[in-house]
Amino acid sequence: MTRSEQVITLCQELIQRPSLSGQEQQVATFIKQTMLEKGFDSATIDRYGSVLGTIEGKRKGKSILLDGHIDTVDISDPSQWAHAPYAAEIVDGKIYGRGTSDMKGSVAAMILAAAFFAEDTKKDFAGTIYVSCTVHEECFEGISAREITSLAHPDFVVIGEATTTTLKIGQRGRAEIVVETEGKTCHSSNPDKGVNAVYHMMALIEEIKKLEPNVHPVLGKGILELTDIVSSPYPGASVVPGQCRVTYDRRTLVGETAESVLQPIEEAIEKVRQTIPNLKAKAYIAEGSEACWTGETIHAKRFFPAWMLDSEEPLVQKALAGLKEAGIKAPLSHFSFCTNGSHFCGEQGIPTIGFGPSREDLAHVIDEYIEIDQLTKSCKGFGGIIAKVLA
Repeated sequence: MTRSEQVITLCQELIQRPSLSGQEQQVATFIKQTMLEKGFDSATIDRYGSVLGTIEGKRKGKSILLDGHIDTVDISDPSQWAHAPYAAEIVDGKIYGRGTSDMKGSVAAMILAAAFFAEDTKKDFAGTIYVSCTVHEECFEGISAREITSLAHPDFVVIGEATTTTLKIGQRGRAEIVVETEGKTCHSSNPDKGVNAVYHMMALIEEIKKLEPNVHPVLGKGILELTDIVSSPYPGASVVPGQCRVTYDRRTLVGETAESVLQPIEEAIEKVRQTIPNLKAKAYIAEGSEACWTGETIHAKRFFPAWMLDSEEPLVQKALAGLKEAGIKAPLSHFSFCTNGSHFCGEQGIPTIGFGPSREDLAHVIDEYIEIDQLTKSCKGFGGIIAKVLA
């Protein structure tokens, strides 16, 4: 089997093992076995269920981590798919299935790129290659990656999300901001006996709409968008709602913190309080918990910082050189969505880049696919990056 055929086959095998967030056990154990069969020195599954494979060079040096998540979003209605979601059919040079682009194709390419590099060099290189296959990224960008950092302590990171084999050097982060108002319930036939929390929320929403988002010269606007509104009790059958909760999706920019993104919201609350003296309201970063297949629980605030590297950063220049030698022209740009880079670079300050096969807009769609040319090209690209970074 040629190397290209190996990459294609491994991608298909990963697709054929469903792995919704929190249900990644089958694909995780298969990846661990595959890494060991392909010559990795070790492959372990951490407490959250992510896989970390290690290849040690014969000489001391820096370490590079290739990271990809193995969880996928669900299939809403399989009958709408022209190609079965987990069959990994090949049609017209494309592999179809859930997770092909987001991002099992990239995971297959990273695993084999590391294995091929080790084979070609007979492990006579300086440093360490890590490949992490992380869980729960679709729910919690970067949270399970914290465990990977504590185990590997990488010097450099490559995020394998879809980039159409261009090179990404940054991304906006993400925060879920919750605003709550508290009123007083009463029978809706006598509304003056209560305080309608929805009316107070309406005043707050109008004030928050006036906020001007921060702007980054490369990443763009720090968007603040209302995504849901819920009153309580619900349904409110003849009851004036005493509680109201809204959620905002805030796209964060470099340097912003949980405190800094909350501050304008809190100032808006104080401004509305000047006209509604009895206003009871608060704003905070949402928290979430997710059950892992290992039995552990991930719990964290839903704040994922932005990050950005300078184009002259050594990692960027070495990656460009490695991609060029692999025959890949890779213009610089940035991710339009949030990734595990929020942890690696945003939280830990580890130099991080993004490189991977396929298009961003193929994630989460019906009849998701990856072009085989993109898949095999990315494997060569990962190999080129490894070679230059560990030179």
